[in-house]
Amino acid sequence: MHPCQDCAIKCPGILAIYLWSTSPLSLLKKPILLPIGIIMLASLIAAALVLSKPEPKQVIVEQQPLLVNAAQAVKETLQISVRAQGTITPRTSTAIISEVSGKIIEVSTHLKAGGFFNQGDILLRIDDRNYRAELKRAEAAVASAKSALATELGKAEVARQDWIKYRSTVTRSQTAEDLALRKPQLADAQAKLDYTSADLDHARDQLERTVIRAPYQGIVRSKQVDIGQYVNVGSQLADTFAVDIAELRMALPDSKLNYLNLPSSHLEHQADAYPQVDLYAEIGGQLHQWQGKLIRTEGVFDERSRVLFAVAEIDDPYGLSHFREQPLRIGTFVSARIEGRQIENLVVLPRYILRAGNKIWIIDEQQRLQNRQIQILRTEGKNMYVTAGLSEGELICLSNISGAIPGTLVAVANITPTHDTDHEPSIPEEAVPADHPLDIAPAPGLIPSDDELNVAPPALDRNHPA
Repeated sequence: MHPCQDCAIKCPGILAIYLWSTSPLSLLKKPILLPIGIIMLASLIAAALVLSKPEPKQVIVEQQPLLVNAAQAVKETLQISVRAQGTITPRTSTAIISEVSGKIIEVSTHLKAGGFFNQGDILLRIDDRNYRAELKRAEAAVASAKSALATELGKAEVARQDWIKYRSTVTRSQTAEDLALRKPQLADAQAKLDYTSADLDHARDQLERTVIRAPYQGIVRSKQVDIGQYVNVGSQLADTFAVDIAELRMALPDSKLNYLNLPSSHLEHQADAYPQVDLYAEIGGQLHQWQGKLIRTEGVFDERSRVLFAVAEIDDPYGLSHFREQPLRIGTFVSARIEGRQIENLVVLPRYILRAGNKIWIIDEQQRLQNRQIQILRTEGKNMYVTAGLSEGELICLSNISGAIPGTLVAVANITPTHDTDHEPSIPEEAVPADHPLDIAPAPGLIPSDDELNVAPPALDRNHPA
């Protein structure tokens, strides 16, 4: 039997096509019906396959919660500090000027750049021979004036006795009476004595000015003269500054003034009422710290920069009276942290959890993530201070989750009060099965700045609602 006949017997569709193709009538139409038969055959096979496919099995997929760390919101009363910077300057600085003229005959070994001196130390001497001569002449003039005054007093006494003895009943004018009693001559002698006494005091002062003494304990910044040099009145001899107190002038923008208890210039303050200022500077590769007090402001805003300058004082910067591990030298550029005032109802959170639009992830009672917009007082370092948007005891997600959406189911591994939270993202400690890895993003490399966060601190209110 032909193979095609065998197939036709087994399949009715193929049998019909075979009979038609072997009939005499099909011989005329065979080129047209062959493709149609093939199409029909393919359709029948496809229908048979679709009808014979098995039922799909239903598989229930369980949603695995993301394991996260959380912080519990704790409202606190905190002291917000303000950061500033500036250069250390002396409170007292002096340009020593010569008040007399002459040749310099002696210079102290302390009178050199960087030399320390104590109050009253002789820094230099000017030739005083001419001033000693002037003093002698002044003393002689005073002696002569005293003699003339004594003589005139004697004559006045004699005239008074004569006036009493020979006084007549004739009425005379007061001027004639004063002249008879030698009152004008006595006043002239007294005036000459006063004049010569003033010259004597001036001569003594001029002689004392030939010796230049230190007005305070300090350091020589620079020296302009040396031994043998002739100086005139008004010549600058040296620049010095005192080392009892140093100052730091800091620029404070108006947005930070509400954080501080600034001292008022018209009020008296106790020494312990001034805000403390911590100073930091890196010297020789090591970070050093000093303390000072914010004692005053300059009282006016700078017209160009719109900042208020505040001044802090540092006692004994060179450690002459009290030991210092590192002296705070004049000219040192330092960073400052100013002690701020107490602000209530603040929640401290790490900055890395803040997302665009001032939003963070909150974990609700169903252990699902929810978006929450918060109000930020300010950011400082790796912390941010939240004033509104959080309630006491709420859970904040600390894990930085990529691709999370509101409603994502989470499992809390650790709960930490907000005042004890770390500044960097952490991975939950509990182990997770290998087939369900955590979707936790790595810690950010840089902490965003205030400008990147676009956070504007509001006006402070101690009774601000959370």
